[in-house]
Amino acid sequence: MAEDEPKPTQLDMPLVLDEDLTKQMRLRVESLKRHGRKPQDGEKLLQPAESVYRIDFIQQQRLQFERWDVVLDKPGKVTITGTSQIWTPDLTNLMTRQLLDPAAIFWRKEDSEAMDWNEADALEFGERLSELAKIRKVMYFLITFSEGVEPANLKASVVFSRL
Repeated sequence: MAEDEPKPTQLDMPLVLDEDLTKQMRLRVESLKRHGRKPQDGEKLLQPAESVYRIDFIQQQRLQFERWDVVLDKPGKVTITGTSQIWTPDLTNLMTRQLLDPAAIFWRKEDSEAMDWNEADALEFGERLSELAKIRKVMYFLITFSEGVEPANLKASVVFSRL
């Protein structure tokens, strides 16, 4: 979680809001509604409280997951769900089968500065990122905001050690 600055042997890779892709996916939902069409069987439509984020892996090999660094500047909850390597957003719609389990869930309670999280799932998900980085230059995430937070309230990154 939010700890000291990354050491020189560590890489801090931020999750960055992909505004263009989020907009594109929202337009898909609007288009389906406007034309009275249904989504493809198994298609994941972006919900109002969801946004698409990305990590651009500045190094792909020899990474070991260290920790998530997630901060909410007010009480609330975020759920970070990864997408599989077979989703190419410029070519295909996102399908539910392309969402990775487990998701990492982080929250901040009222009257608390500390962040809590589902430690085992977040750790497992983080460890998978090290493997996925070997085959992807970019990884996309769906982040669901709830309990009063939105993208402006979130600062998130993944810290890796260089092996």
